[in-house]
Formats: sequence, structure tokens, C-alpha cells
Amino acid sequence: MALKCGIVGLPNVGKSTLFNCLSNAKAQSANFPFCTIEPNVGTITVPDERLNKLEELVSPEKVIPTTIEIVDIAGLVKGASKGEGLGNQFLANIRETDAIIHVLRCFDDGNIVHVDGSVDPVRDKEVIDFELQIKDLETIENQIKKVHKQAQIGEKEAKRKYDVYMAYKEHLESGKSARSLDIDPKQKDVVSDLYLLTIKPVMYLCNVDESSVVTGNKYVEAVKEAVKDEDAEVLFLAAATEADIASLESYEDRQLFLDDLGLTEPGVSKLIKSAYDLLKLRTYFTAGEKEVRAWTINEGDKAPQAAGVIHTDFEKGFIRAEVIKYNDFVELGSEAACKEAGKLSVEGKEYVVGDGDVMHFRFNV
Repeated sequence: MALKCGIVGLPNVGKSTLFNCLSNAKAQSANFPFCTIEPNVGTITVPDERLNKLEELVSPEKVIPTTIEIVDIAGLVKGASKGEGLGNQFLANIRETDAIIHVLRCFDDGNIVHVDGSVDPVRDKEVIDFELQIKDLETIENQIKKVHKQAQIGEKEAKRKYDVYMAYKEHLESGKSARSLDIDPKQKDVVSDLYLLTIKPVMYLCNVDESSVVTGNKYVEAVKEAVKDEDAEVLFLAAATEADIASLESYEDRQLFLDDLGLTEPGVSKLIKSAYDLLKLRTYFTAGEKEVRAWTINEGDKAPQAAGVIHTDFEKGFIRAEVIKYNDFVELGSEAACKEAGKLSVEGKEYVVGDGDVMHFRFNV
């Protein structure tokens, strides 16, 4: 399941520093625009306390967490939609991602150049929004040209597409992103193959200074106010501080550092969990003596699809799923105890897998 979150933002907002914290890969990080030219891709382990608890109870030979991919994309500048800077490359890279982590600079530092000369995260957000909206508008207008004639002569499917494209065109022209258009899901399917940039779900990540890691600052509040109607999450962390935490070798040293800052966990842990949710991903577990493992599925997947994540044969020959709810497993302590207490259910092909389900599949190929 290769779903990707793209980290986007203007140059010098802390994208590559953040990426380095998230990934073992080391993106270049320097004090000038376009340092990141090729997108860096990192496979990121998703922190999940439930996996640790299952490990405690089962004592397996190995533990395998779930992962997502994070892509660090070159910084965008004004005019990107017209090819300025690395615009065309930036837009092509972002088109290949499934969701966006939009990094905004929310700290003052005279030693780090801002491409527009001053710190204003709301303005920065609007710069990127505008460039992406312009590119989407171009895409929609090209589609309108293709179906216009058929729609005029009453061709039913062309007319349906034309009406949907026009709704998106008007919305984009009003300075709004495609994701915020209130439209019937069936109509939304009309544009699903266009890979619109502004239709992707987005999370705003405010990069603050160390003194603001617990409560945020005026810049964070300004961003929250600006996006209050977008149904988007706003997180804040200090990328430079996260880099310091990540550089510490022992768990104990990291915990001491976090305690000093007044944090219970690294900001990147919250970010990874939020990115996982942004992609509408869910986790189920398999738990045995050989391994305890977290598996990634899409929200709403049914039991055969979940089985197919382990192996395609499991889906093809699916018979049934044996399911224990995570809370029951933890409360009773083992699969055997859950069976005895009647907490193991047998589910068929229509069972929608719950987040945290502990599962065992029966299949025959």
C-alpha cells in the first residue's frame, strides 16, 4: 500500500530539516532556495502504543510496525504554475502524492533568509494555494474544451462532465481550493482521474521556535484563524529542536530532553500519526509467537481486502476472519482467554475491519 504524504512549502521553511527527523534518509538542508531538487522519499515507521502493549502480552520473536511514505518536495515560489523556479517539477511531484503536509514558517530568525523578506505564514500559505489553484484551473479548462461541443449537442455524459467541470472552474476562480467544493460524491468522481492538486487532503504544520513548542505563538494563531473553514488540522513543532531530539542515541536521553521542554512525545510522532489519519489509513494486528505485526488498510476495508494485504491468496480464498477487539485482548491478556470469554467473533466477507482489530484469517486456495 504505497500511499504517500508530500511535504510542501516555500523554500527555507524547514521542510528538509523536518524530513530528516522523520526519515533515516538525509535530505540536503541549506540556507538558500531550491536546495532540494529531486524529491527525497522516506519510509516512516508509524508509532503505535497498541503494538507495544501486544508485544508485552504475547512476547513474540519479532515486532513489525506499519509504515507510510513521506516525500520531501522542492520549495515552490511565486510563478510556479507558469514554470518559475522548479515549478513544473514541483507540481509534477505533488501530483503523485495522496495528501499534503503544508509546512509554514512560524518563527523569527534573522540568520535564515525568507524568500519574501519577512515572516508571514498566512501570506506564504496563500502563495502556494494560488499556484496550485492556477494549475488546477488550467487542468479543468482543458477538460471543458474537450467536452464542450458534445455537451452543446446534448450528449448526456459530456453534459454531466461539463456541468461538474464548470462547478470546479467557478470555485477555483473564486480563490478556493477544489477540496472545499460542496459537491455530490458521484459528481466528484468525474474529476478523480484529473489528479487535481488542491483536491488532496491537507494538514498545516507550523514550524515554530523552541520557546513555542508547548503553546504555539502568534503566527500559529494566525494560521488557525486563516484555515478555520477548511476542515484541516493544524499542528506545530520546532523542526530544529526535533532534529536535536532525533540525534540523541538513547531513549532515556530523548525522554529527559522532552521533559525539559514540557512535552510528552516528540512532535514528529504526532505528525506521523496525523499523516496516517490524513491518508484515511487504519491498522489491524496479527499476534502470534513468531511475530506481532501491524498491517495497514484503508478506512472502510472489509475482511477479504484486509486479508489481501498479507497475501493475495488470502483474499482470493477467503473463508472467514476470527476477530478479537484490541481492548478485549488487552483486558483478558491472550487469545485463549478471549476465546474462553466469548470475545472472539467469526466474521464473513462483509465485515468492515475496525481500527485495532486483532485478526486471524482462514482461507483456502
